[in-house]
Amino acid sequence: MRKIREVLRLKAEGFSDRQIAAAIGSARSTVQECVRRARDAGVTWPLPPTMDEAALHAKMYRRVVPLSRTPRPDFAYLHAELRRRSVTRLLLWEEYKSTHPDGWQYSVFCDQYRRWLATQELVLRQEHTPGDKLFVDYAGHTVPIQDRHTGSTRAAQIFVAVLGFSNYTYAEASLSQGAGDWLGAHVRALNYFGGAPRAIVPDNLKSGVTKAHRYDPDINRAYQDFAEYYQLAVLPARVRKPRDKAKVETGVLVVERWILARLRNQTFFSIGELNGTVASLVERLNTRAFKKIEGNRRSRFEQFERATLKPLPPRAYEFGEWRKAKVHPDYHIEVARAYYSVPYRLIGERVDVRLTAQAVEVHGDHDGTVFGERVG
Repeated sequence: MRKIREVLRLKAEGFSDRQIAAAIGSARSTVQECVRRARDAGVTWPLPPTMDEAALHAKMYRRVVPLSRTPRPDFAYLHAELRRRSVTRLLLWEEYKSTHPDGWQYSVFCDQYRRWLATQELVLRQEHTPGDKLFVDYAGHTVPIQDRHTGSTRAAQIFVAVLGFSNYTYAEASLSQGAGDWLGAHVRALNYFGGAPRAIVPDNLKSGVTKAHRYDPDINRAYQDFAEYYQLAVLPARVRKPRDKAKVETGVLVVERWILARLRNQTFFSIGELNGTVASLVERLNTRAFKKIEGNRRSRFEQFERATLKPLPPRAYEFGEWRKAKVHPDYHIEVARAYYSVPYRLIGERVDVRLTAQAVEVHGDHDGTVFGERVG
């Protein structure tokens, strides 16, 4: 009992577990176990004057009620509540303990929930919060676009975006996977959803990720501009981590089976014609009833997810290509075989240039001051 009191006193004074173990001559694991038991029992230092040795021992080392005789929480309810933003297991455990004071301690509560979760359908194992993540990728299959005059074909790429919580899906066709088509598809997807999620999870596509890395990938600068414009994060799937992109891979598989398979015997002569057909099939997919739960993708999105998305800016993001240029002695820069005048103070400096359909923007750092100006 004296050692327990000393552990509590030293811990309250800010000493580490290793220092306390050395001070009382015990193993660090013993100190950690004592601290855990005190926390679970609600024992804090200084101890109440009325708490003698027997009362302290009884409070910290009381007999554990067998799990089978302890009130069990409603795990299905817990799982549903954890999908709501800001709801944590600790909060749900505190609510459980307020109803059942003799119920499980927090570690057992979490362990039993994990055991329950492992017995459920696979669709329950990936926990996604409404409005949290949008998963994006291109389908592995393409759709041929035929030229009416020459008969030659081009392969149209199919972009797929899936909201993590509701599985609400968007798809469109484009003629390339270049940065312009990639980000244009993102913009149209957000317009389709009517809002922006907290984060977008792409695969390590070159249009979005310049350099793939397991923990710290380099994001394409235009993609960074897009993310800042819509106030969201880009979280690329880690290399060789299939669970990071399981949601979009499932979404791509659904699109390939539900949409692309239905197009296999059709001939398209323009990207617009193909996208009209894809849009109608996406609507059918999103209103198709689920097999194992009530509702469909759209009803689940409307009921739980739409209100959690961030509002979109008044104007859609405008794609811009980034280049570098050096300011000539005549205070001009050459970009895409055209010359643009810039402030004379930039002569001799290298600047970043962003080319959009509407303007040429020059960005740089002059005399320690970061600036951005539209020229031309």
